[in-house]
Amino acid sequence: MGTTTAASTATAPQGRGRGGRERILVAAARLFAIQGINATGMEQVAEEAPVSKRTLYAHFRTKGDLVIAHLQDLASSGATLESVLTREDVPPRERILGLFDPPPTAGAAADADPADVPPVRGCPFIDAAAEFPDPRNAVHSYAREQKLRMVDLVTALVAELGVREPTALAEQLVTLADGAASRAMVLGEADYGRHARAAAEILLAHATADTP
Repeated sequence: MGTTTAASTATAPQGRGRGGRERILVAAARLFAIQGINATGMEQVAEEAPVSKRTLYAHFRTKGDLVIAHLQDLASSGATLESVLTREDVPPRERILGLFDPPPTAGAAADADPADVPPVRGCPFIDAAAEFPDPRNAVHSYAREQKLRMVDLVTALVAELGVREPTALAEQLVTLADGAASRAMVLGEADYGRHARAAAEILLAHATADTP
């Protein structure tokens, strides 16, 4: 899913090269996923990358800039819950139901080393908003924009199905998707969305039953 900017985008200045910036984002993503955003310090990110602190701050003036760039990177890479919604090669109904599918990284082999199995994570935008609860904070604001865009995308898909009140149904569906993603993270069950998918199928069937 594409992104819009709520604050500083922390774009790497020209002439400084892309290697350092990419290593910083990879390191930040790994640390944020393992221990959370607020528990991760900038010095730890620099050490993990590895880059000098000077290089880190040349690319990202503040931690907020780094967090927003991290979220933008996740969104543009298609690694978020919402990415399936923009797949034009998939019919609208299947795009909506794709919100409840396990993430691509969920299919670890039974004999895989537990240390190599990625942890189950919820929606990164909800996680970020929870760690930056002030609605005026740039990170929280960016996360809110992405969740509003998610409902806009679902509304458009529901409207394609001919539903008479697409906005109301879209709000119900994204609430199911976000709730399932959060429970999947808490319980460590990557395929927990199957429960919400069953409910979403009922909602869609009921809403489209009277469509011409």
